[in-house]
Amino acid sequence: MTKATHPRRVGREAVLQGLYALEISGEERSKILNDILGRRDYDSKMKNFITTLFDSSIDHKNWCEEQIKSRLNNWEFGRVALLDRLLLILAISEIHFIEDVPPKVSISEAIEIAKLYSTEESSSFVNGVLDNVYKTITNGIKEKNS
Repeated sequence: MTKATHPRRVGREAVLQGLYALEISGEERSKILNDILGRRDYDSKMKNFITTLFDSSIDHKNWCEEQIKSRLNNWEFGRVALLDRLLLILAISEIHFIEDVPPKVSISEAIEIAKLYSTEESSSFVNGVLDNVYKTITNGIKEKNS
């Protein structure tokens, strides 16, 4: 029996590919977005999800990188693998700026994508950083409600 893939996984993978292309090519973001949207026959909901997540990841890149840096213990940001860093930016953007996705889904999807595309240790690393991001969010909500 095969494990079901979350319907938006394809979209997240497309965004990761787009972020990677942007990072290494220096192309215009609109060209890269058009390229990733043109690779498959996405419905309008998926196109909207991809566009929103891609734009959010780019627009909040510096903020997301600060979130990552503040959670690295005994590790330099520059040593974080490029794919891991881009995946973390994507996931943190999704957690903070895409309201219709529960944070635990974003975290789980990022871990699974790390298993597919990055190193053997990446899924644990991504899990650790994103778990800390999630705990910060839930602690902030508890403090607001107190």
